Amino acid sequence: MGILLTGAAGFIGFHVARRLIKSGVRVIGFDNLNNYYDPLLKEARLAQLAQLTGFYFVRGDLANTADVASVFGRGPYDAVIHLAAQAGVRDSLTHPEAYVQSNLVGFGNILEACRQHRAPHLVYASSSSVYGLNATMPLSTNQNVDHPVSFYAATKKANELMAHSYSHVFGLPVTGLRFFTVYGPWGRPDMAYFKFTEAILCGRPVEVFNHGELWRDFTYIDDIVEGVVRLLSRQPAPDPEWSAERPNPATSSAPYRVYNIGNHLPVKVTDFIKSLEQILDRKAVLRPMPMQPGEVVMTYADTSDLREETGFAPSTDLATGLARFVEWYRAYYRV
Repeated sequence: MGILLTGAAGFIGFHVARRLIKSGVRVIGFDNLNNYYDPLLKEARLAQLAQLTGFYFVRGDLANTADVASVFGRGPYDAVIHLAAQAGVRDSLTHPEAYVQSNLVGFGNILEACRQHRAPHLVYASSSSVYGLNATMPLSTNQNVDHPVSFYAATKKANELMAHSYSHVFGLPVTGLRFFTVYGPWGRPDMAYFKFTEAILCGRPVEVFNHGELWRDFTYIDDIVEGVVRLLSRQPAPDPEWSAERPNPATSSAPYRVYNIGNHLPVKVTDFIKSLEQILDRKAVLRPMPMQPGEVVMTYADTSDLREETGFAPSTDLATGLARFVEWYRAYYRV
């Protein structure tokens, strides 16, 4: 037995897999290595994992029922961690079909396979994007998330609803994790901090949207991994205090929970760039840009539920996290 981890070649999946393997857990990784961003980076992550005893990789597509059935047939598994998805807010506005296939059809396949194989616990990635137009800060899992502003966010909201239905009807224990702006070594090239670093080192202007009036709850990858691992061993149970008259969106009468994993400290994007300038010892040339469709002004995570359940709250400060990222970036790209 072991853990089935989808999205093993992805940023978060790679780090979760490495952490679990080093703690003695057998990990079966599943990924399709698509070209949303550089597949060579995904292959490099897998090469790192392949050096560790206890990692096994299966290439396949979430939207392919046969592929999903095949990897589940290698079980049983102690738990399923589902991190594979089509990511990115802006791309979802121009290529929605990819998000339908991966995030909706693919997630449906995972849920059904978990039901058929009686998975003891499904932990899956949601996103802070589900909060959409919510303006009450910090963003809490007790808030309704009915007004997403991107199709990507809508698919993640749909995942939470789909997961709840399987939990309610079939008793499948499910835990959803809303990640807040994850950054760190081996990160995703489509993320803003990655693009900022590349632009500064290459002497290109840094595009700053909403003319710099943006705040993000930047969360270091090790803190994300710690939250995932701690919750993995905490199979949710029905909330005895849940009421249909006053429903709490974070819990249920079914074995269902949703948590935020964020740093609980929003940082203005221009201040983030200043920190990056200091670490890189180079000055950025800023190019103010209008607000982009699908984006929100601020994200700020209420992590009280995570702390109450696990005793843990993300705490890596920005200077430390960024320095580690830059060290990796320089080494990987030989800059």
